Amino acid sequence: MADGRQGELEEPVMSVPSVQLYSVRDAFAADPADTLRRLAAIGFTQVEPYGVLENAEALRAGLPANGLTAPTAHAQLLGADQPAVFAAAAELGIGLVIDPFVPAERWQDPADIAATADGLNAAAKTAAEHGVAVGYHNHWWELESRIDGRSAFEVFAEQLDPAVALEVDTYWATAGGEDAPALLRRLGDRVRAIHVKDGGLATDATGQVPAGQGRVPVAEVLAAAPDALRVVEFDAFNGDLFEALAASHAFLTGAGR
Repeated sequence: MADGRQGELEEPVMSVPSVQLYSVRDAFAADPADTLRRLAAIGFTQVEPYGVLENAEALRAGLPANGLTAPTAHAQLLGADQPAVFAAAAELGIGLVIDPFVPAERWQDPADIAATADGLNAAAKTAAEHGVAVGYHNHWWELESRIDGRSAFEVFAEQLDPAVALEVDTYWATAGGEDAPALLRRLGDRVRAIHVKDGGLATDATGQVPAGQGRVPVAEVLAAAPDALRVVEFDAFNGDLFEALAASHAFLTGAGR
């Protein structure tokens, strides 16, 4: 999309960091154009939007104006107007639309887990009509919940159509009690993207810090998923979010990853 093309899906550059716009949601809501400009000034060339339909107009103008592409995005899919979401994604060049949230109570019973998998498998068929793929992003509860000794997340992954990708949030996976690098190795190439964030592992998102400064084994995470898109994210930060994003960007690029 950096050259203004619409309707042509972007291939993510896996070794180049992306950034989840939810990190700067307040700034983006107030001034999306300036927010995208500031992210580009840090060095980001890829972003992961949230709310594809709600933010389509701002993204349509702001991405090409700042040399940005959006290979992935978050949008609620289950129970949503999926054709509208996928049509907007295709117009913006977004190749992978990721459902970001299925609540914790839906991860306790195998029947509920199967229903979520079935819903995303069906969504993938609708998405394919628009040339778009579907994925799912975890929080901590999918890993904390155990079904016959295994995480609900892995039970779920087994039931997904191969067309459905996974975006593993490695902070939340760790907070849920999982060894994130081992999880990534088990899931293998089903993992198309990872959320790179760090901190003290509080489930209320307090204490998050730039990558490499907290308790998440970020270097091991990256090594365990070398072909996954690295998406920097903060759920919250006690300080200047743009400075924190710049520090995470520097960590990823300075390490030669």
